[in-house]
Amino acid sequence: MKKIRAAVVGYGNIGKYALQALQAADDFEIAGIVRRKGAEGKPAELDDYPVVKDIRELEAVDVAILATPTRQVETYALECLAAGINTVDSFDIHTQIVDLRRTLDAAARKAGRVSVISAGWDPGSDSIVRALMQAIAPKGVTYTNFGPGRSMGHSVAVRAIPGVRDALSMTIPLGTGIHRRMVYVELEPGADFSAVKAAILADPYFVNDETHVTQVESVDALNDVGHGVNLVRKGVSGTTHNQLFEFNMHINNPALTAQVLVCVARAAMRMQPGAYTMIEIPVIDMLPGDREDNIRHLV
Repeated sequence: MKKIRAAVVGYGNIGKYALQALQAADDFEIAGIVRRKGAEGKPAELDDYPVVKDIRELEAVDVAILATPTRQVETYALECLAAGINTVDSFDIHTQIVDLRRTLDAAARKAGRVSVISAGWDPGSDSIVRALMQAIAPKGVTYTNFGPGRSMGHSVAVRAIPGVRDALSMTIPLGTGIHRRMVYVELEPGADFSAVKAAILADPYFVNDETHVTQVESVDALNDVGHGVNLVRKGVSGTTHNQLFEFNMHINNPALTAQVLVCVARAAMRMQPGAYTMIEIPVIDMLPGDREDNIRHLV
């Protein structure tokens, strides 16, 4: 069977784990890696793959795994779709997902390609769990409690603020879907902590949560990539009350995000042109192997 040729765009935390997930998937082959520096100073683990600055330098790419900061996703996705390449990303600003889907849907349909957005673990795989919970208890309330753990999207957003050398944003669950953000910043020499703190508190990533910003000497001394989630729904099935569902996981954040991206890249090859979120994709299309074998094993 012809393998799916995937390119990894961005080689930070998620990009490195995406490479590992692709290496472990028998139905994929790695078309190459796209880095800002291209092949300059490339790490030894990339010696077996083409490393370029522009995805159009790679041959016969079926799907691009966008392991880029969230705020760069739209730019890279539009570029890849215009080049005739399917895309998957882990865009994680919940309030902007619908708008991004509309933009990429138009571009994907025009190019005859597929774009799957917000395909991390939340939004992403957690979205599927929330949808299933609501389907089987249509009336009720769902609480999503993140952490405790490092939020990659929030941490990247803080690192982009002028004067910040490094940053760690920890998410602390307070229950019933309420969270506290603990942000630790390592500043560049001469940076104004008050200005940095004000910029963090005004960022859309943080404006809806209780946020505490602390200056530290070394972010690396605090860093941990663990995270987790607790999803709870209490609701009504038909006319029967007091249905209670709960889902928990404790994870390595970038590793799980990368694995979700790879399984969704597989599904993207089986879909009609357009842009989708994970709740719109048949779960079975994310699995490798024969469809009937998967049904036999899982149903």
